[in-house]
This record gives sequence, structure tokens and C-alpha cells, in this order.
Amino acid sequence: MNGISKQEKSWIFYDWANSAYSLIITTAIFPIYFKAAAKNAGVTAANSTAYWGYANSIATLLISILAPILGTIADYRHFKKRFFTFFFSLGIIFTTLLAIIPGQQWIVLLICYMCAVIGFAGANIFYDAFLVDVTSEERMNRISARGFAMGYIGSTIPFILSIALIILAQKGVLPLSVTIASQVAFAITALWWGLFTIPMLKNVEQRHYIAQEPNPIINSFRRLFGTFRNIKQQQPIFLFLLAYFFYIDGLDTIITMSTAYGTDLGISSTNLLIILFVTQVVACPFALLYGELAERFNTKIMLYVGIIVYIIICIYAYFLKTTLDFWILAMLVATSQGGIQALSRAYFARLVPKEAANEFFGFYNICGKFAAIIGPALVGVTAQMTGNTNSGVFSLVVLFILGGLLLVRVPERAAASHEKHI
Repeated sequence: MNGISKQEKSWIFYDWANSAYSLIITTAIFPIYFKAAAKNAGVTAANSTAYWGYANSIATLLISILAPILGTIADYRHFKKRFFTFFFSLGIIFTTLLAIIPGQQWIVLLICYMCAVIGFAGANIFYDAFLVDVTSEERMNRISARGFAMGYIGSTIPFILSIALIILAQKGVLPLSVTIASQVAFAITALWWGLFTIPMLKNVEQRHYIAQEPNPIINSFRRLFGTFRNIKQQQPIFLFLLAYFFYIDGLDTIITMSTAYGTDLGISSTNLLIILFVTQVVACPFALLYGELAERFNTKIMLYVGIIVYIIICIYAYFLKTTLDFWILAMLVATSQGGIQALSRAYFARLVPKEAANEFFGFYNICGKFAAIIGPALVGVTAQMTGNTNSGVFSLVVLFILGGLLLVRVPERAAASHEKHI
């Protein structure tokens, strides 16, 4: 973190803060908790995996509708911070509720989870857009990659505490049931998320904005429709968004569905938690490596590398049978999940006009979020049709191939002009 400004560090620390949610709620402990609750209610494994996918799709649809509208309004001075604070608070409130609602209420848990997803995803729209406010174009790859790397480190601390609680409860060392231990883990997540967001709230401000004008909401809609009409004229942005739409869908779906997938394969909860922990540790240096290699070579080349790795992951998943296979799959994911997300964020931030960053990041997020409706639904439908979760994960290979082919079409002159300082 040497040589990084106070604003850059504060921005990076939000990745440290909210990554606990990504790991514990989205990927690891809550999916296992939900699967167990659904099983106890008589829901089959394939159906509970499908419901999990549908819940993610519905929540994503709602935030996707809001993203470009709120992003356009947030381009006015002070609005970005207000929207960020609202959604981050929403996420924390419903994450806390997951720790309170009885485990047998699996439908209510799923609804609260959907609300937490909206809060988490909504806050990330404005967090990503703050990248243009905290650093310069030539440092965006490095700062974005460090955000993801810090996120991987930060998420492991509450994750270790949560795993320790659950394992000690399983072994009878602590006078707690596994259900209560899991609920404590959700409370730890909310506390961690809130505590380490304080530097972001104190030190990061909107530097690029549109001047205030009468009727800001009406004018925001006018600007939004104008941008939507003209976005095809901005070929590099338009093509990149199309490419991102497909490949980030596949990536987000693998992250979201991974624990449910492992459970369906018969991998124990303890093994799943250990695998996910090691994945976080391995992902940290690889996120930094992607940032360094992007500066040495080219951001677009490293995005191709990440897409190819994920195509291999989808193919390998089809033949996956044992816990060792799942370990190999997890380590492959660890090599590229942070890098491809960090470089996508930085690449797009350099393409868009800074004073309208929220508006364009609204489109960026709507592509990512609308895409994430397709992926989980695709896995859920394919798993139900075939009765085989492996086939569902394999179906995601189409999304990575389409994303890679579209990325090829992004004009090289756009990438070159924005990377000339790197």
C-alpha cells in the first residue's frame, strides 16, 4: 500500500469491507445454510439450487432496472455519495436480518437475501464509479487490482472466524448449534462490512460531476435517454459493454452457484469452506499479478487470458466427480476471478467521460446485472432438465466464448489511446 494516497486507500478498503459479504453470504456459508434449510423443509437438491438461481436472477433484475436511472442522477454533485450510503445501509440491514430470522423460514430467508443482494449490488455501482474520483487514468489498473486483492485478504479474516465457530459447534466444543453459529457468522459479516466502510464515507468525495440544474430528476431521464440513443455511436464503449455482458455473466454465475454446485456433488460443508478459504488466499496475489501484467503488456490481452481460463473451467466442470476435482476447479477460478473483474472495471473507467462516470457505470452495471439474470437461470433450467448440475455449469461456456469474440471487436485504437500513459 506504499505510494497510495489517502483517497485511494479509503476506496480500496471498501473492497476489504464488502468482500466479507461476497464470500460468506453469496458464496460460502449462507448458500450451505439455505440448502440445509430447504432440505429440512422437504425441497430436493436440484430444486433448491434452482430456487437459489432464480432468487439471484430476480434480485439482479430489480437492481438492473434501477442502475442506469440512479447512475444518471448521481452524476450531479453530492448524489453519488448519498446513493452509495443508502444501498450500503440497505445491504447491512438485510444481512443482519439473516442472522435473526429462524432457519426453518427458508422462503423468508431467500427474500431477505434478495434484498441484501440489491443493497450490495447497488452500493457497488457507485463504488466502481468513484474510481475516476480517487485516482488518475494511468493508475486505474493498479488501484482497481489492489482493491480486489485487499478484498480477498479482508474477506478471509471474518471467514476464518465464521468457519471456526461452525466447526467448533459441529464438534460440540462450543455450546452452540450449527444453525446459531451460522447466524453469528452473518452478524459478523454485517459488522465487518459497516466498520470498514467508514474510511470510504469519511475520505472519498465526488470530484467529477455535472453542475446542478433545475428539475434534476427530469433532466437526468433526458440525459439517460440521450445517452442510450447515442451509445451505439461510441463504438468502443458499446462493443465493450456487449462483451462484458456475456463474460461477466458466466463469471458471476460460477461465483454465485459454486457452493450449491459443490453441495450437489456430495462435497461436505467442511471441505467446501476450506476450499473457498484457500481460493481467497490464492486469488489475492493473482489479482495483483493481473494488474502488473496489464501494465507490462495490455489490459485487453489479460482479459483474453482470463476468459480462456474460464472456458477451461466450464469444460472441466462437466467431467468433475471428486473432491480433488473440485479443488482443481477452485484453484483455476482463483487464478483469474479477481484479475478479470479488476481489469474490466479499470478498462471501462478509462473509456468513459469522467463527469458522466455514474451514468456510464450505470450501463456497465446493468450489463453485468442483466447478464447475471441469464447465467443462474441457465444453470437452474439446465440442471432441472438434465438432472445433472455438471451440465448446468458446462452450459456457461457459451457466454465466455461470446464475450471473448465480442471483445476482439473493440477497436484497438481505443485501448491504445487510453493506455498510452501506462
